[in-house]
Amino acid sequence: MSVDDPRDVEPMRLYDTARREVVPFTPGPVVTMYTCGITPYDATHIGHAATYLTYDVLQRRLRDRGHETRCVRNVTDVDDDILRKARELGVHYLDLAAAETARFDDDMRALDMLPSWSEPRATSAIADIRGFIGMVLDRGYAYQAGGAVYFDVSKFDRFGQVSHLGRDEMLALAAERGGNVDDPHKDDPLDFVLWQPSAADEPSWESLWGPGRPGWHIECSALAMRELDTTIDLHGGGADLIFPHHECEAAQSEAATGETFVRHWMHKAMVRMDGEKMSKSLGNLVFVSELRKTWDPRAIRLAVIAHHYRNEWDWHDRLMADAAERLARWQAPGVAGGDSARDEVRDALDDDLDTPRAVRAVDEAADAGKDVTLAAALLGVDLSARV
Repeated sequence: MSVDDPRDVEPMRLYDTARREVVPFTPGPVVTMYTCGITPYDATHIGHAATYLTYDVLQRRLRDRGHETRCVRNVTDVDDDILRKARELGVHYLDLAAAETARFDDDMRALDMLPSWSEPRATSAIADIRGFIGMVLDRGYAYQAGGAVYFDVSKFDRFGQVSHLGRDEMLALAAERGGNVDDPHKDDPLDFVLWQPSAADEPSWESLWGPGRPGWHIECSALAMRELDTTIDLHGGGADLIFPHHECEAAQSEAATGETFVRHWMHKAMVRMDGEKMSKSLGNLVFVSELRKTWDPRAIRLAVIAHHYRNEWDWHDRLMADAAERLARWQAPGVAGGDSARDEVRDALDDDLDTPRAVRAVDEAADAGKDVTLAAALLGVDLSARV
């Protein structure tokens, strides 16, 4: 616990997606976290930034409370999307992944993100994935068909424990998000692939079930367990990953180990543009690298954290001007290590990571002429930096 904040005997409270309520978050001294990272086939957009900023601020408060945080953020460097884009561009998929990962890392550094404790690539875990699939098969939760291995959702009675969706909703989302519900080799349209044959121009690895490549969901389970443990404290990502990705992760992980996979599920709501979810498929993206050409990266951070992580919000051009003005106001009293508003920020972050309330507290102190250096730092805004 932090030495100067005795109120930290009270736990943080965070919304848990699976339990569908705000509950105490009570990890041990070391907090294990896994956040689904990028599929590196395009530049970092503001939706990515909003997601990773959420877990950055969470880690800052946990460290302020005296915890060590170990946050793993994977890189999905082999899946349908990156292979499709590499094919379109006529480049090797790993060359594409390396270039886009470097651009992503540059954006994250500019936004002053805490470094990941580990940032493993999916292609580094093929042996782990094959072993994991073997465990699922041995325990009777998967079957082979058409050269692929599928998870059998009918054998796992807790399927739906994360998303709480009905079957029709699951089918619709699976079809929308790459679930291939029309695959004729499946026993059930909701069954999902663990291992699949590769197309002629796709990477392939040998396995007991024939040459091929991993399914999307299995990569994160294998990496989370390899880097952290069979049970982790918190799993995060965008709300669009709740189903099917995180639902499938939970099912296959618990089927393989017989243990709880995640103690607390925490998801970031979507950022929209003109009323539509900001996404690569829709092409309605605002890229961090473009914003950085005009705006201080600290203002980009402030534009994002002015919104609560559980609320969807719309991006518009005025946000950056407002954030730049806010940054100037916070800097106006001068930088001398003052702790005005720090306790108010702590209280807000402990209340389901209420960053809008935290930002307002810093606003009020700065507008009153008080030094807010330490309060701003808790939000990841270094007022002493010169950009």
